[in-house]
This record gives sequence, C-alpha cells and structure tokens, in this order.
Amino acid sequence: MRDFIQFFLWTVEGLFVLYMIGYASFLFISVTVGSSDLYAAKRRNLLKNELSDEYYVPVSIIVPAHNEAVTIEATIRSLLALEYKLYEIIVVDDGSTDDTSKVVQEAFHMWKIHRPIQRRISCQPVQAIYETREWKVPITLVQKKNGGKADALNMGINVSNYPYFLCIDADSVLQYDSLEKIVRPILEDSRVVAVGGAVRPCNGAEIRKGRVVRYRMPNKLLPCMQVLEYDRSFLASRILFDKFNGNIIISGAFGLFQKNTVIEAGGYDETTMGEDMELVVKLHVYCRENHRPYRIRYVTDAICWTQVPEKLRDLCKQRRRWHIGLFQCMMKYKNILGNLKYGAVGFISYLYFLIYELFSPYIELLGLLTTLLAFAVDLINVPFMILFFGIYVVYTAILSLTAFFARIHTIDLKLFFTDVLKAIGLCVIEVSCLRFIMAWVRMTALIGYKKKKNQWGRIERQKIEFR
Repeated sequence: MRDFIQFFLWTVEGLFVLYMIGYASFLFISVTVGSSDLYAAKRRNLLKNELSDEYYVPVSIIVPAHNEAVTIEATIRSLLALEYKLYEIIVVDDGSTDDTSKVVQEAFHMWKIHRPIQRRISCQPVQAIYETREWKVPITLVQKKNGGKADALNMGINVSNYPYFLCIDADSVLQYDSLEKIVRPILEDSRVVAVGGAVRPCNGAEIRKGRVVRYRMPNKLLPCMQVLEYDRSFLASRILFDKFNGNIIISGAFGLFQKNTVIEAGGYDETTMGEDMELVVKLHVYCRENHRPYRIRYVTDAICWTQVPEKLRDLCKQRRRWHIGLFQCMMKYKNILGNLKYGAVGFISYLYFLIYELFSPYIELLGLLTTLLAFAVDLINVPFMILFFGIYVVYTAILSLTAFFARIHTIDLKLFFTDVLKAIGLCVIEVSCLRFIMAWVRMTALIGYKKKKNQWGRIERQKIEFR
C-alpha cells in the first residue's frame, strides 16, 4: 500500500513540476517576444516609420452600461477628447436602476428622438432613444430592457451607423491616440476583422484629456499587484499569439470589430458570461468554416485605462465571472481542439487556454495538496522542493517585472523611486500568494454558476475625475 501511495504521489508531483516548467518556459518566450515587440514599436515611432497620413476609418464606439452613474460621464468626456475625426458614441443603458441615463442626458444636453432601428441581431426591446449633436461627434443614448452586457452590445451594433464598432467598458478611459492606433491594422490589411488593444489599470494614475500626466502605483496593495498581473498577461500571450493569428480573446474593455462580419457570425452570445472571448472564437470558426481569409490582431500601443477592483471581495467576483465565461466558451467550441481545419488556433491557442487557464487552478492546488501529503508521509525531498518553488517564484517575479518595466519605458511613463520599490516587493507576493488565492476562487467558480450566469455582477466603482 505504501508503495502505491508513493508511486501515486511521485507521479502527481512529477506532472506538477512539468506543468510549472512548461508555464515558466512559455512565460519566458512570450515575455521576451513581447518586450522585443514593444521596443521595436518604440523605435519605429521615434523614426516616424509608421502610417502618418490622415486616413480615418469610421468607427462607432459602443458603451454598454448598467448602473454606472458614478463613472459614465467621465468615460464619455474621455471619448470626446480622442484625437480622431470620424466616429460616433453610443451609450446603451441596459435597464439601469440608478441615474445612469439621467446623468448622460443632463451632462450632454440630450433630447428624446423617434428613430427606427433595424434589428439585424436579436436583442431586448428599446424603451427610449436620446441624441445630441452639440459636441464634437454625435452622442446617442439608448435605454432598453435589461438583458445583460452581450445583449446591450448587440443593441449598440444595431443602432450603429459605421462599418466598424469599438466596445469600451463604462468605467474605462481611452488614451487620446488609442482610436487612431487601433484602426491601423485595418488600414494595413483588408483581411482584419477584429483588433484588440492593451488594457492597463488606471488606479493611481492622473489622466487629463486622455493623457497620463502623472503616474503612480496605486496606494492599495491589491490594485498594485493587479498592475503587475495585467502587464504580464497582456505582454505575454497576446503578442506571441498575434504572430500566428492565434489570439482567441480580445478584452471586452477595448476591442474593435468589423460590423458586417460580426452580424454574419451571429453577434454576441447573451447566454455566456464571457461574451468577449466567445465572439472572438466565433469569428475564428466562422471565417475558417466559410474559407474566408481573415486576421485577428493585437495592438500593443493602443491603450485603454480601466479601474481594477480595490477590494478582495470584488476581485473574487470578477475572476469568478471570467472563469465561468472561459469554461462556457471552451465547452461550446471544444470541437476545435486538435482540428486541422482551425490550424494553430486548435493546436496551440485552445490547448494553452485549456491547460494553463481553465485547468490551471485545479492543477496548481492539487499539486500543492500533493506536496503537503508527501511531506506528511515523509515521501518528499524537502530541500529540493523548497529550492524548486523558490526558483519558480523568483523566476516568475523577474519576468513580471520585466513585463512591467518594459511597458512603463516604452510608453514613456516616469516612475517614482518608491513605486519601483513597491513593484519589486509586491511581485513576489503576487506570484506566490495572490495567484493561489485566485486559483481557489476559479476552482470553485463553477459551483452553482447557472443561477447567476446572465447577471452583470456588481463591483464597487470609484468616481473618475476627468479634467
């Protein structure tokens, strides 16, 4: 019996070690490629070796909102400050119970209009439409029956007038040049059907008219660790996957899409909590099954600043929702795994998200549990495991710092010395503690999820000061 237990524990431990080595190796490759890309983009910018003529792709900016009275005005004002000429702003109030619509109407002097809407994608009915043309670009407010974020986005697509639409969360601020930069792949390649931008936490940053005038790491520890996590995530897999048209997720906070292709594919799926990832995978499937040449791109220097949760309770809600959305999407499109029809998306992207995203909390926590059991029955080389975990934590922390400082340097932000120390100190805690707390949240996310699968989920917002 002891021999069987010993064999089982050693097998699980061996697989866990291989899993961690695989993740660390992927992280090294992706951060190296990502950092190189950032510095190459910075050099091109310094040499002015990029598209500089005034070509404008018409874009409809859709802002889905549900109880966002605290942040919605600042978000719209940031959109009006964009250095771009040909766009419109569409705010979709998805059955808010607070003053979201009232704030928008009063702040931007809107009046009620009667306008027919061609419902090319199914969505909940309209209750009222307001409009104003007193500003730089037209602003439309649509009040509709509550149906969830995906349903609100589908309504925005139906209302939009332009061939491309961009979705942005109601608690986010676009950098002044982000719209100009996110449309460049479309100007360079007519096959592009979707483009994702970089999302960075704005907690602690002072932003004026879309420009960061003062950058500080957040005062609270939890948002600080998320800054490091976001930079590692966006610098890692997304830039690497972009090399082979393999990105299967574009953040719901900042993504540009070709409207007709999205409509033909069926629009956003209102039955899933991960509508952003589901749409991107759906576009891969639709284009490949219809033998349509396409590209889904990621742009490193198109930046959206967003609020991240400052309380652990809110962060757990967010990550729980993300993991449920990931699970729903992976199960819905499970047939693409290893399917030659879908190329690298099925062999690399799907496999990566399956092992290192969907299954990762179970693998990591099982690995830790097995390690503790092996220690309890004296079947483990304690010095070796301590050394291995220590090396892994330091290695991952160094890569996190590399991603963080590469991003800071290449977008010309200046860090205070105290912020440098804060980043160095917290990166170890983020990798060794916060990661495993989030693993537990994600591991338990699927328990009873069907009861709340269409709810927005409330996270406490801080008022955005736009000057």
